[in-house]
Amino acid sequence: MKSLPSERLNRRIAEQLCFLYPDLNDAQAKVLSTDFLSIMEISDSSRFPEPHKNYWDERDTVVITYGDSVLSRTMAPLVALKTFFDKFLKSKINTIHILPFYPFTSDDGFSVLDYSSVNETLGEWKDVSKIADDYRLMADLVINHCSARSRWFENYIADRNPGRDYFISIDPNIDLSNVTRPRANSLLKPVSTIRGLKHVWCTFSHDQVDLNFSNPEVLKQFVKIIKLYLEMGVRIFRLDAVAYLWKKVGTKCINLEETHCVIRLLRGLIECAAPGAVIITETNIPNRENLAYFGNANEAHWVYNFSLPPLLINTLVTGNCEYLKQWMMSMPPARMGTAYFNFIASHDGIGLRPAEGLLSEIEIKRLIETMEAFGGKISWRSQDDGTRKAYEINISLFDALSGTLDGRDNYAVKRFICAHAIMLGLEGIPAIYIHSLVGTRNDYNRLNNSGHNRAINRHQWQYDELIKRITDENKTEYEVYTELGKLLDIRRNQVAFHPNATQFTLHLGDNIFGYWRQSIDREQSIFCVSNISNSKQKLFLAEINLIDNQNWCDLISGENFSDGDSFVTLTPYQTIWISNSFGDPHSL
Repeated sequence: MKSLPSERLNRRIAEQLCFLYPDLNDAQAKVLSTDFLSIMEISDSSRFPEPHKNYWDERDTVVITYGDSVLSRTMAPLVALKTFFDKFLKSKINTIHILPFYPFTSDDGFSVLDYSSVNETLGEWKDVSKIADDYRLMADLVINHCSARSRWFENYIADRNPGRDYFISIDPNIDLSNVTRPRANSLLKPVSTIRGLKHVWCTFSHDQVDLNFSNPEVLKQFVKIIKLYLEMGVRIFRLDAVAYLWKKVGTKCINLEETHCVIRLLRGLIECAAPGAVIITETNIPNRENLAYFGNANEAHWVYNFSLPPLLINTLVTGNCEYLKQWMMSMPPARMGTAYFNFIASHDGIGLRPAEGLLSEIEIKRLIETMEAFGGKISWRSQDDGTRKAYEINISLFDALSGTLDGRDNYAVKRFICAHAIMLGLEGIPAIYIHSLVGTRNDYNRLNNSGHNRAINRHQWQYDELIKRITDENKTEYEVYTELGKLLDIRRNQVAFHPNATQFTLHLGDNIFGYWRQSIDREQSIFCVSNISNSKQKLFLAEINLIDNQNWCDLISGENFSDGDSFVTLTPYQTIWISNSFGDPHSL
């Protein structure tokens, strides 16, 4: 007789807990596992997830936004945001990632004060749930750290529960030089507590105090938080900074096996409690390490394609796609039930660690200099030897693509649309930052007022002004919104753009970047080809092997290709999606 889902999951979680907490005996681990199942309301009637099932298809596109990216005099920010999406994007995208919408003290939401509340300046839980009613909702589980002014940390200082054992205190004389640092500030923060002076672990900033997951009560708290978010409509959980979760003195304290085990444990709970719910790991690290977070299709459903932004931007400012092609050919296809999360702009910056080993140091230095010439800023991290190294470039994507190595030019919009056309066709699920939808520029006022480099790409639009600009044919925002909208409309109707459809890299020279997608049922093929240079390029059709007895058409321009055509001339930054199928498979 087959064991029931809750029994199977209980055994698995108890085994994982014994690995995480060696001091627990089998009986204690079983009790704690049962507590987790009870919190998540997983019972014998719960459905055990079907392995390797895709809970996504070509219709899935994500927009990344802050809760207050759109402001209104008459509506709460979350209401204004939904109003904007309903009016201008509902037919084009189906998923919204709202960056941390909880009360916070710094880092635009990532220093969480209270995980169970909505920041009252944004709205209420009912506003979040209304968005979840009409869109697939992705939210941040800020799991590595919380605010230094949170109730948990105040209780730590006062030696009270919950919180007294929720943080990591380290003797400052212990050698921590091996610890991987994403920031340049000191790792330990001295804090006066009722138990005396403590030095607490702060990976990112001294207002972001790392949580102590070697205490199982901390893990239990996050199981409760996950359950609350599910009840409020969240179906995609972004595990923020999760690579740094577990700490072991003497190690790099990144990508530890315990961290992977926690992810496996949380996935099991989430997918049994809410079939179709998804975990995505935010791990801004070198490519090989990042891919490990798929596990054996039992950890992250999605992983961020962090190497894509620096490689694609470098391709378009240099006019040479060699590095991008090399990376593409090295990327293994995602197994069914997993997918890449493709993006080229976010609320942070252009990460440089994921480019390590993919771009040469000379290329990275040249990219940094070019971005600085376009108004970008550089954020730094500390290396093992104490020296600083560029961690990310902070700049709006529109400004990043406003020119080439030779400086700014008149191809900014075409180059910007080309970047998105490349990204939208790639294997994986595309995500577009809200500011990319309208080509928002560097915000120097927010940069200067906040003093934080990342603020340069965190503009806040007034609702009326935003609507005015995207409906005025003379504005750049209108052109960007209109052109991206066309691509989104086309993309969602092509089965060859399923996130797990076959992909092969084409070899068309340094100035033309291309790849081939084929639908899972092999009925549709799309050749995605882009001129990534500022001069005209000839694409010889024989190089992409169009099958003679089929009709081929560019989905973007509508141009047909006949047997007699030998080449097509691509204008600067033009993309073509040549396909043998043009219908909407979901309308049949």
